Amino acid sequence: MGRRRNSGRNVQGILLLDKPVGETSNAALQRVKRIFFARKAGHTGSLDPLASGLLPICFGSATKISAFLLDADKRYWVRVKLGETTTTGDAEGEIVERRPVTNVTAADIERALQGFRGEIQQIPPMYSALKHKGERLYKLAREGVEVAREPRTIRIHEIGLGACDLPQFEFEVSCSKGTYVRTLAEDIGAVLGCGAHVDGLRRTGVGPFSSEQMVTMEQIDAAFEAGRESLEALLLPVERALDDWPAVNLNADSTYYVKQGQPVLVPNAPTSGRVRLYDQNRCFIGVGEILDDGRVGPKRML
Repeated sequence: MGRRRNSGRNVQGILLLDKPVGETSNAALQRVKRIFFARKAGHTGSLDPLASGLLPICFGSATKISAFLLDADKRYWVRVKLGETTTTGDAEGEIVERRPVTNVTAADIERALQGFRGEIQQIPPMYSALKHKGERLYKLAREGVEVAREPRTIRIHEIGLGACDLPQFEFEVSCSKGTYVRTLAEDIGAVLGCGAHVDGLRRTGVGPFSSEQMVTMEQIDAAFEAGRESLEALLLPVERALDDWPAVNLNADSTYYVKQGQPVLVPNAPTSGRVRLYDQNRCFIGVGEILDDGRVGPKRML
């Protein structure tokens, strides 16, 4: 028997979805994929059902660079409730402990936030998708099992206090990949001595993308009703995911060798790091990496 062909259109590009509260990232992905009737699509980093905001969805060849968005820095708006800790670290969990918040001030919170700036160690929560002996931690947590987790090094680039109406306050944070905001809120609550959990969460940035570029499900539905061209207009080019990387323009010969998997010498190329590669027609063809000898090597070709 021949292999069954994947159904759907060959959609190419990136959609910056404003994921609504109450929906899983995978459910949002599947809904968008159906609307676009796309053959291939994937998202770049789950958001909890409680969270809303930026969920980049990659179509077609964009899925080949989705890992680079997973590795990118993230930005969040967070609302925290002091005085209560929960089983999950957010408002969806059961309350474990209540403590008074009477002696906590906005200045105390500001000082606590600044203590988390820079490189810190963070222990991943039990309610996470990490695995222990092949089992997801969240599955073990639901069964009442807790296992030891190794601390991980993360980086808080920026963190700042927003509205403060105790026992709730808001903050915005820019952080490295792998940062658990629920754990950050719990750790802030521990420093303040009263406990805390996340009461609201919105992702406002992923790598070069910001919340101003997001589209809602309502906008997508309206574009679907207006026709295919309106839907396609919502997509960004694949290379926009790497806007903050330097570009390297190749001539015809270099393009040929790079596509064969061979590194090439390019005048005036950057001296280190990853780069966007463009062929002699200035068409994006993939991701390159500057090697130790200065040549440009192919890393991930489209």
